Amino acid sequence: MPSALIPLADGVEEMEAVIIIDVLRRAEWKVTTTGLQSGPVTASRGVRLLPDTTWADVENQSFDWIILPGGLPGSQKLIADSRVIDTLQRHSRANGWIGAICAAPTVLHAAGLLRNRTVTSHPSVAARLGDAHRNNHRVVEDGKLITSQGPGTSLEFALAIVAKMQGAEKASELAAAMVCAK
Repeated sequence: MPSALIPLADGVEEMEAVIIIDVLRRAEWKVTTTGLQSGPVTASRGVRLLPDTTWADVENQSFDWIILPGGLPGSQKLIADSRVIDTLQRHSRANGWIGAICAAPTVLHAAGLLRNRTVTSHPSVAARLGDAHRNNHRVVEDGKLITSQGPGTSLEFALAIVAKMQGAEKASELAAAMVCAK
């Protein structure tokens, strides 16, 4: 069973977080959501999300994926937390899979993980991706990195992640069960 760590910070884009978590759990992944501190997270539109655990409980665990939902100021709060940056760098050095959507590729840039990588993001943060190669596709795959543009691409993004680990047939089955175009 694939595993994913999904950090949630105040200001996270709720559609991205919930859609990604939901799709991966439908695919029977072990999904762990974590807050930077204990208690609920208030998302960008006021929705309150309750993470499974706190960062202190997961920072020394290993996961197949680290997936970052976007949103502002959520992505800025992830950038400001050295534990998140350190974990992303360690995960990348271990050749782990990483996903980021919307403003979250800026977190990867802050961690130094986008040099010579092809990525996409929300158009409003594209100029903040340093020397990454920007692509305007809705979902972009570059090795063990998958990025996407925003709330409207969340399902495609989550299904692309499922396809990478469990195959295109599993992603298509999920898409059909959710009555979405694939």
